[in-house]
Amino acid sequence: MNEESPTPIRNFSVLLSPTPRGARLARLLATEQLRSWELPLDPAEHIVAELAANAATHGRVPGRDFRLTLYVVADTLRIEVTDTRGDRMPRTQLASPETESGRGLVLVDALADKWGVAPGLWPRKTVWAEIRLDRNTAERVPVGPSSGETGRLSPRNKLVKEPPPNQTPAPHPPG
Repeated sequence: MNEESPTPIRNFSVLLSPTPRGARLARLLATEQLRSWELPLDPAEHIVAELAANAATHGRVPGRDFRLTLYVVADTLRIEVTDTRGDRMPRTQLASPETESGRGLVLVDALADKWGVAPGLWPRKTVWAEIRLDRNTAERVPVGPSSGETGRLSPRNKLVKEPPPNQTPAPHPPG
């Protein structure tokens, strides 16, 4: 009998203090978790950084932590950050060039395949973002200046060189 087992759902969840240090720790823990799952770090680490910074800045309630949750189902990574300021719903806004902040959700919108906000049990809300994991393997990146070579990013963010599109790869010597 040849039965395929279903793909397990990988998940990670941690409570963190709503401080700049907690936001930084969220990014570092997420990065290490993604590495242990052998998943690409980019753009997930940037999204985690933005959502955690928002939770520490705008979702902060003294004495109440925020939660970072990562999980993978099939080919999608979902990032969730839950805080205890359900009365403050996030929104994208274009910041003026003079301001130093206010661009976080614009960045999340640009990097994620989809994102949104889900109300939770009062007073919680969860800001989430989803990333298709197969998109990095299809992106082609230049390897060298005017070499004509391209590459693709492997699931571990390693560059895999490929020959120019109109050439065939050189044969490997017999070994």
